[in-house]
Amino acid sequence: MKKKIRLGVNIDHVATLRNARNENFPDLNEVAHLLKKINVDLITVHLREDRRHILDKDVEDLKKNNFLPLNLEMAATNEMKNICLKIQPYACCIVPERREELTTEGGLDVKNQKNYLGDFIPEIVANGTKLSLFVDPELDQIHSAHELGVKVVEIHTGKYSRCYKKSNHTVELNRIKNAANYCMKLGIDCHAGHGLNYENVREISLISNIVELNVGHFLISQSLFSGLEKTVKNFMKIINDPSI
Repeated sequence: MKKKIRLGVNIDHVATLRNARNENFPDLNEVAHLLKKINVDLITVHLREDRRHILDKDVEDLKKNNFLPLNLEMAATNEMKNICLKIQPYACCIVPERREELTTEGGLDVKNQKNYLGDFIPEIVANGTKLSLFVDPELDQIHSAHELGVKVVEIHTGKYSRCYKKSNHTVELNRIKNAANYCMKLGIDCHAGHGLNYENVREISLISNIVELNVGHFLISQSLFSGLEKTVKNFMKIINDPSI
């Protein structure tokens, strides 16, 4: 029987909608409560430098109320490290971040930032937070993460998602498969996420070494048509029985 894939639901764009009126609706805590009710595994939020959606208080409230384990995505800056050390989320995923980008556009260059990351991450791990690095499906980046002692990487599936069913779709899928296999060889847990939806997630879910997905934009957007509960339940059904 296929192993269950954990699902983290990213609620950044619930905050985007809320911030449009600067009022507490929709309430992120109510969303977190609903996701707990339907057995989502964790809540994911990206606290960006410019606070364009998730705010510091959101991170504090979600941790305090503890509806679900909190996965904090953040850049490798001292400001964010201090917040992470204070909040002590269940997990922290280090992602690259540029102020002008609409969303995270690629993986972290671990290979060329190894010295910096080597100084940055130990305090977070020592504080009890499960740490991962968000990387492109490139073996040298995963190897560099391994050299840093990192136990989890999240594979950036954005390029695969954008080219799904196009000529280079299989090439990108195979890169992700090879990355996941390399993680297993090195004893690293493999997560994945970015741009996944009902259709393109099936092939990702068939990769046995991927144990967790973090998905946001599609789930929040599709919920406008189907409702959040139904949308997430359908997604969980697909990722845990993708052959249907």
